[in-house]
Order: sequence, then C-alpha cells, then structure tokens
Amino acid sequence: MNKQRLLERFLQYVQIDTTAVDESGNYPSSPGQLEIGKLLAEQMLEMGIADAHQDEWGIVYGTVPGNMDGAPVVAFNSHVDTSPETTGKDVKPNVIENYDGQDIVLTGDTSKIISVAECKDLAGAKGKTIITTDGTTLLGGDDKAGVAIIMELANHLIENPEIPHGDVRIFFTCDEEIGHGIDHVDLKKVDATVCYNFDSGGQGDIDEETFSADMAVVTFTGVNTHPAYGKDKMINASRAAGHFLAGMPMGLSPERTADRDGFLHPYILEGGVAQATLKILIRDFDTSKLSEHAEVLKDLAQSVEGTCPGTKINIEIVEQYRNMADGLVNEPRAVAYAVEAHERIGHQFKRTIVRGGTDGSRLTELGLPTPNLSSGQHNIHSPLEWACLDEMLAAVEVGVEIVKRWAE
Repeated sequence: MNKQRLLERFLQYVQIDTTAVDESGNYPSSPGQLEIGKLLAEQMLEMGIADAHQDEWGIVYGTVPGNMDGAPVVAFNSHVDTSPETTGKDVKPNVIENYDGQDIVLTGDTSKIISVAECKDLAGAKGKTIITTDGTTLLGGDDKAGVAIIMELANHLIENPEIPHGDVRIFFTCDEEIGHGIDHVDLKKVDATVCYNFDSGGQGDIDEETFSADMAVVTFTGVNTHPAYGKDKMINASRAAGHFLAGMPMGLSPERTADRDGFLHPYILEGGVAQATLKILIRDFDTSKLSEHAEVLKDLAQSVEGTCPGTKINIEIVEQYRNMADGLVNEPRAVAYAVEAHERIGHQFKRTIVRGGTDGSRLTELGLPTPNLSSGQHNIHSPLEWACLDEMLAAVEVGVEIVKRWAE
C-alpha cells in the first residue's frame, strides 16, 4: 500500500468545497460534490477501472474486476459531502508527521487548540502522522478519509493481481450529511452481496448498530394582528412554540442521554406570529419506540393548544432511517468477516453502536447489508477536526482482508 499516495489523495479531496446545503432543492446540494465526483471518476479510469463513471445525480460507480470465479461481489461506499455545521470552503490542511503528543495550536486561529485533555484519541496518535485544519474551517475527514481509503484500496488491488477477490464495487454518494445519501443510489447497478461503509471514527470500530430515526415537523398556526390592537385578537404562534419547547421532557434530550438511550432533539425553530415551525429529531435504537416518542409530542401539542387558545398545532412525522442491526441479522457474515479481517492482520477492534446514522443504515434497510468501519476521523464537524493517516492506512489493510475473506 502506498501511504504517500493515500495522503496526497486525501489532501486533494479536502481542498474541494463539498459542503452540503440543507433545503437547497438540488441534488447534489452543492456544485463541489459534482466537481469531486468528476475527479474521482477520472482517477478511477486512470488506475484501470474501465466502467468508472459519474451518473446524472453525481454518484460515482466503478468495479475492480475479480479474479475468483463465483466469489460474491463486495461493495465499498463513502460520501463526498461535508457537514454544513462548519464551512468546508478554503480548507488549509496541516500535516504533522511524527506527532509529539502535545496540544496543537491551530495556525489560522490560535484561539483554537486541539487539547490532549479534551481529545483522548490524541494520546494514541503520538508518533503517527496526523492532519488538522488551520482552525478556520472543518477538515472534511468525514468522509473524505473514507473516500481516500477506498481509492487506495482499489489501486492496491489493481497493482497486486495476486490478491484473491471477487468483483469489488465502489460507489461514492452525495448529501449524506443532510440525510439524502442513498436517495438516488441504483442498487441494481451496485449488485453486491454485502457493502462496507468507511465512515466511522478512529481505528478498529465495527459499527453494527445505529439509531433508528424519524423527524417531527411541528407547525404552529396563529393569527397575526398589529400588536397595538392585539387584545383578544392575536394568537402568537411563536409563543405557543415556546410553551411547546418548555414542555418537552429534559430526560429525553441529548444533553441527558447516552449509550442506548433514545432522545427528542429540537434543532430548528423559525417563524413569527402567524406561523412557526419546529423540527425535532426522534432517535432510538429500538425502532418500536419511535412511535412512543412521537406520541409524547402529540400529547404535548394537545396540552399547548389548551394553554394557548386558538393555536393550531400540526405534527408531521417523517421517516428517516432504521437501525442497521434490524437488517444485518439477515447476513451475519457481513460483520463476522469484518471481525475476522481485523483478527487476521492483528488489528485490535471493537463492535460498536452509533448514536447516529450512516449511509449504511439506509442501504441495509433497502436490502444491502452494510456495516460501518473506521476511517481515521476525529472531532468531526468541527474546526478542531483531525485525521490520522496511519489509521487510514490500517483501514485499507482491513478492506483488503475483507475482500480476501469473501473470496474463500
């Protein structure tokens, strides 16, 4: 495997602005995602992937032909977009070789410090190569680390034809960060028995369970009048929204939950007197509990309508994704072979749960079993983000062992 090539690709990818834009109305939601997809397709063609192409939706597909007749098709997936929580424009990555284990003051904004005390993963990176931001943007390791890993994996398989494997399918998706990563994936084109999504943090994680997720869109409808003459006429939708927020159970908030606890998370509030809208994330590992959490909101809506007479409250529940564990039981080899891959090359690993979702959640729900694997990313969605090149290289090694195991 070519560590320097892996680094160069990663640095190239993170400097392309692919920030997802929620509610843009387009797919993909930002032009940079088309730009990086075009580049990836070109690089795949250059390395010898003859069917590499970018489709009308910006999704990139390609196949490393197998050398073992009858072996199952194994797919690998990552997403090219980055989180809208922090800008991904004008990223200036900083490569630190032989990291000394000390706090890192970021060069573009010296008030930003990646602290060893606050980031325990830094201790394990001592002596390794890490890449940080300059403190003014995110880095984009989520998930351009995964993209670079898959590209190096493909290149390594092509350069080493003695490695036994079936067809290896590659596809890169758009807009995962805003919940639309799988909207336009052609599963007939992927046509794989199993898929592995390189989109987890650190090294050695095998994510086999995620939240199940819905979103509640709560619409408050009132009556607007001039405030000077509002007595007995005005019905303030924003005030009703405030009562609704105050009534939400704190015990079901992200601030008060951990591990396998579910939550209700209000994250967008906008509007005025005549109408206000509140968006709430509903999360739980137990899919059946999503409806219970939704009932909590519906009961609260009835209560607030009584507190704020004349207010009309409508709740729309939007299904988002489901716990990948619900589907992985149908193909137990997916996780088992990932475990064996780590064991064969002597890499430590842990089977983990994700308090969130991935493209793998939706892919598994749609019938393509897709565990999520580490890709060396840390402090994601933040100007304090960093990635570890050595952990990325370890992920390539795991990918090689996975395709070998499926070919046996």
